[in-house]
Amino acid sequence: MIRVENFTKVYHPGTANEIVALHDVDLTVHEGDFITIVGSNGAGKTTLFNLISGNQPPTAGKIHVNGTDVTRDPEYKRAKYIGRIFQDPLLGTATNMALEDNMMICYRKGFKGLKISLNSRRRRFFREQLVQLDMGLEHRMKDNVGLLSGGQRQALTLLMMVLSEPDLILLDEHTAALDPKNAALVLGLTQEFIDRFQLTAMMITHNMKDAIEYGNRLLMMDRGEIILDVSGPEKRNLTVDKLVEEFHKIRHRTLESDEVMLSEP
Repeated sequence: MIRVENFTKVYHPGTANEIVALHDVDLTVHEGDFITIVGSNGAGKTTLFNLISGNQPPTAGKIHVNGTDVTRDPEYKRAKYIGRIFQDPLLGTATNMALEDNMMICYRKGFKGLKISLNSRRRRFFREQLVQLDMGLEHRMKDNVGLLSGGQRQALTLLMMVLSEPDLILLDEHTAALDPKNAALVLGLTQEFIDRFQLTAMMITHNMKDAIEYGNRLLMMDRGEIILDVSGPEKRNLTVDKLVEEFHKIRHRTLESDEVMLSEP
């Protein structure tokens, strides 16, 4: 379980450029949750991920993982139990290394003993896992990852993340840079892996239909705050129009640009 308490992030405090990116955010992520997160640009979604992953420290607040306060743990320590996949497929893999070497690094959570550990048994295991992607990558294990398409790299990154067995996966618009066909494929794999391995995940998306269709819980953010948190029947009965209505009802204002928040690939 992940518990975020009073997360606040202020950039350039005390200056004319001061920006409150997150304001007093409380959030509990239960084991097995698949949470989708929506909101306009600047709502604080990626900042929330940066603080959870340890990429940036909070200005105030704490984070507990399975009952342990990890607020002061740097990103490299949290990477052992918190995985993150970014929008750019290039960020999740080592371009100039073979596919099998990339998988081994992730599987061992580092470079130590890479070549010694990459034996025939490990290769057979990796090949069996790659078959699940249905992309023919099991026949390309010696190829450099830089030769793969964006969709193949993002699917590979997702698989490697699953094999590393994190307590939490952060999906930071991980399909936004893909064409519609590959985006649908990667989203399908995401749901399949989460269900099969009973993973806990949070997914930022600008596609409102995906936010409603996927996951058991939906958060809406605005101006650094979580303004809506729905699950169960309430989430299943949501539509894009109802979500926009909820925003207007909660914030008592019209979005500066509905199209920004409701954009779909």
